[in-house]
Amino acid sequence: AFSPLPESFYKDPKAFGEHPVGNGQYKFKSWEHNKSIQLVRNPDYKGRFKPRNGGITFAIYTATDAAYSDIQAGNLDVMENVPASASKTFTTDSTVQAYNKPGSSIAAVAIHGNQEHFKEDEEGVLRRQAISMSIDRESICKKVLNGTASPAKSYSAPTIPGYSTDVENAGNLKYNPRKAKELWEQANKISPMPGQFKLTFSYNADETSYKSVYRAVANMVKTNLGIDTEDVPVPTFQEYRQAITARRMKGAFHAGWTPDYPSVENYLKPIYDSESADAKGANDTDYKNPAFDGLIKQAAKASGDQEANKLYIKAQGILAHDLPGIPLYYLNRTGAASKQAKGFQMSWQNFPVYSDISVPAGK
Repeated sequence: AFSPLPESFYKDPKAFGEHPVGNGQYKFKSWEHNKSIQLVRNPDYKGRFKPRNGGITFAIYTATDAAYSDIQAGNLDVMENVPASASKTFTTDSTVQAYNKPGSSIAAVAIHGNQEHFKEDEEGVLRRQAISMSIDRESICKKVLNGTASPAKSYSAPTIPGYSTDVENAGNLKYNPRKAKELWEQANKISPMPGQFKLTFSYNADETSYKSVYRAVANMVKTNLGIDTEDVPVPTFQEYRQAITARRMKGAFHAGWTPDYPSVENYLKPIYDSESADAKGANDTDYKNPAFDGLIKQAAKASGDQEANKLYIKAQGILAHDLPGIPLYYLNRTGAASKQAKGFQMSWQNFPVYSDISVPAGK
C-alpha cells in the first residue's frame, strides 16, 4: 500500500510506465508488449522474502486455455486461475499441480448510474434489486464454475477479518425470481422501458470463464424478468478497462476485486466511496451516497477493529440496498503449475507466490 517511487517516476511518468522501478525481490529487464515481461532477481533487495529463483518471465496469453495446455506440456511453470474448460478436471489432472482453496477475490455486476432507467433514484434501485434477485448464484458456482467459487452474501470475502453476512438488505443478494419480477414491474410503473430495450452484460473475453458466467447471468435475467438480454465479450482486458475508465461501457459489466490488504475497508472505500468516483479511483460506477461516505469516515476514526467493523457492516447495508455493484461470487484461490515447478502455492490475494517457486536448471 505504501510503495515509494523513484526519481525516474517524477522526471518522466510516461517513461516510468514502460520501464517501472520497484524495491522488491525482482527488477525490470524487458517488456515485449502483448508477448512477455522479463524480471530478474534484485541483488539490492534487503527484505526477508528471498527469491528461490533467478527471475520471472511473465508470458502474456489471450486465452487461458492455451496457458493451461502449456502448463500440461511443461512449457509454462505456473498460472493463476484455470480455464472454464478445465475447472471440472484440473484437481485430478495428473499432468499438473492443482491449487483450489477459499480466496479473497469477489466478482460483481456493475451498472453505471448515468444511464437512463438505472440512475441513483427509486427506479434505478428497484431495477438493480430485481436484476440481483433474478440471478441464481448457487447454480452459477456449482454448475458453471464447477465448485471453484461460492455465492456472495455481502461485499467482502469470508477469508477477510471482519467479514459478516449479518448485513441489512442482504436479502437482495438472494435468488428470488418472483420478487424480482415484482420489483421490475414496480420500476416500470415509475418509468416504462422502451420496447426495444436490451440489457447487455459485458466482460473481457481473454478470461475464458467469464463467457459461461455471463451467458448464464444474461439467460437468468432474461427468463426471470422477461426482458431481452445479451452477453457481450470485449476481446482483451486492456480494451475492456479502457472502455470502463472512459465511461463508454453501457448496460451492465463485470467487476472484479482482489484486496490490497486484508480488511473489509478495502472492499468498500476504493470501489464505492465518492472520493474514488469520477475516474479518481476504482469507483467505476461513480456511485455517490453521503450516508455511506460518512460511515467509512467514522470507521477510519474508530478506536479499534471491532468498532470499525460494525460501521463497515452498516455501510454494506446501504450498498446492499442501492446495489451500485451486485455481488455474484467469491473466487477460490485456483491455479495450476507444471510438474517440474517446486514450492508452488497461492497467496491470500489469489496470486502465485512467485518468489517461492523454482524449477530445475535448464527448464
